[in-house]
Order: sequence, then C-alpha cells, then structure tokens
Amino acid sequence: MQTIIEKPSDLMGKEGLKVGPSEWMIMSQERVNTFADATGDHQWIHVDVERAKSGPFGCTIAHGYLTLSLAAKMMPEILEIKGLSMGINYGTDKVRFLNPVKVGAKVRGHGEFLDIKEVTGGYQSTLRVTIEIEGEDKPACVVDTISRYYP
Repeated sequence: MQTIIEKPSDLMGKEGLKVGPSEWMIMSQERVNTFADATGDHQWIHVDVERAKSGPFGCTIAHGYLTLSLAAKMMPEILEIKGLSMGINYGTDKVRFLNPVKVGAKVRGHGEFLDIKEVTGGYQSTLRVTIEIEGEDKPACVVDTISRYYP
C-alpha cells in the first residue's frame, strides 16, 4: 500500500506516520546467488544449497546486506513523494539484522517516519524501515533510512 505525499514540504509534521506495507516478495536462490556474485561474498551459508541443509539454518539464507538493500526496492512501493526535482539517499542510521531470511521465505517492508526537517534547498526524512518475514515474529532487518527530497 503506497502513501502519496503531494510535495516535499507536506512531509513536515509527519513524524509518526506509518507507511506500507509493500507487496510480499520471495527470497529466491537466484537473487542470493546474484548478490553473492556482485559482492564476492560466496560463503556457503548463502550459495551452497547442499551443504547448507546440514548447517545452522537448515537451508541457504540471504546475505544481511542483501536484505538491507531490499529497503531501496520496497520504499517506492510504500511511499511516493510528488513534486520533486530529485530525491537522494543520504544515508542510514541504526541498522540491525534480527532474523535470517531463508531462501524461499517471503519478505515485505513497512515504515514509520521518525524525523522530518528542512535542509538547505529541501527536506530530510528519517524513515524506519522494517523488513518482516512472513510467519515470523521477529523481523529480518530494521534500518533508519535518511532521504533528502528537493522540489
């Protein structure tokens, strides 16, 4: 479910606003392997399906940073800010990997605005994105994303 903000200045005062969730997506072995190739992280818990069956998780799992990167995929699904000349990722604050994502699991994201402020030429938001795993009590990842929006 996408929340639409008509212009960047409309973010002001939106602390506490919850957005999302995104659509569920399946964590596929193909996605994990592609991420391993892109980063050079071919640890067996991610890419060796046979060995991982007898490992601590019973199957391969997504890289933590792959799970984190899904925030960038999910954010446009949960939030659209119109009236922009550009928006940029400014960084992240607290990031936690709370639960591994097993290959084959479904994940989705939702967010809550923690802070909104005016910056030179635009607006900055801190949005806490939680990536949850279907059927699990603990989320996979929680990250405070910082974005800047310029009208």
